[in-house]
Amino acid sequence: MLAWRRTDGQAAAELVALLPLAALLIAGAWQLALAGHAAWAADAAARAAARAAAVGADARAAARGQLPRGLARGLRVQRRGDGTVEVTLRIPQVPGLPVLGHTSATAHFQPQR
Repeated sequence: MLAWRRTDGQAAAELVALLPLAALLIAGAWQLALAGHAAWAADAAARAAARAAAVGADARAAARGQLPRGLARGLRVQRRGDGTVEVTLRIPQVPGLPVLGHTSATAHFQPQR
């Protein structure tokens, strides 16, 4: 067989060529998982904040208590007069991928006073 037609190492060369694509797909999947986790956590924090606000407690402290430390850094809690509380969180970023921004959730409990 001619030297230039040999296929020794062809699979290794193809694997090396596909590794960056595989890494990007894995990073993208991880980023989506983080976004889903942030949305889920925002919902739980909004419920806790609304319950606290309904009984006159600190809504921000209740929301912060429901969140892991990494998500609590970007926490914003907005109380409305009708017993509704909106919680906004920063979505964590996977290094090298674009920032997805924020997620928010709203919960409502009737004031208990």
